[in-house]
Amino acid sequence: MKKLLPPYLFVLTVFAMGTICWYSNSPHLIAMPYSLLGLLFVAFGIALAGRSSALFRKVGTNIMTFDEPGKLVTTGAFKFTRNPMYLGFSIALFGFAVLFGAAISSFLLVVFYVVVSDRWYIAYEEREMIKKFGEEYSLYQNSVRRWI
Repeated sequence: MKKLLPPYLFVLTVFAMGTICWYSNSPHLIAMPYSLLGLLFVAFGIALAGRSSALFRKVGTNIMTFDEPGKLVTTGAFKFTRNPMYLGFSIALFGFAVLFGAAISSFLLVVFYVVVSDRWYIAYEEREMIKKFGEEYSLYQNSVRRWI
């Protein structure tokens, strides 16, 4: 599973949501046009993840999950959450769940994504950050929450 990068898991989760909603008879809790409110969450989540990714490029650090961390980024959205890209993807997935009519299966997939991100991707990244940055990262962990 180390080859499955977080953005790919995000896209696969959106695809799974759409497929399950399209082919199943699961009840939709939010009807059109109200489900279009999900677009706001999708846009905000993608913007948060995108701006955070752009900040990594701007400071010249590695964004690849399983490569060695380059620099400790603590500016921008990283002042408020240690994982704005994962948070952004999760918010966007919530938006897709609303957009797809809020079927229970969609929200279960959002929970799946959050759990995998938290327990597997983020846990791995934080171990690597402690190895690389030591006390500096520990201080950052103590002052900024993992999610929100």
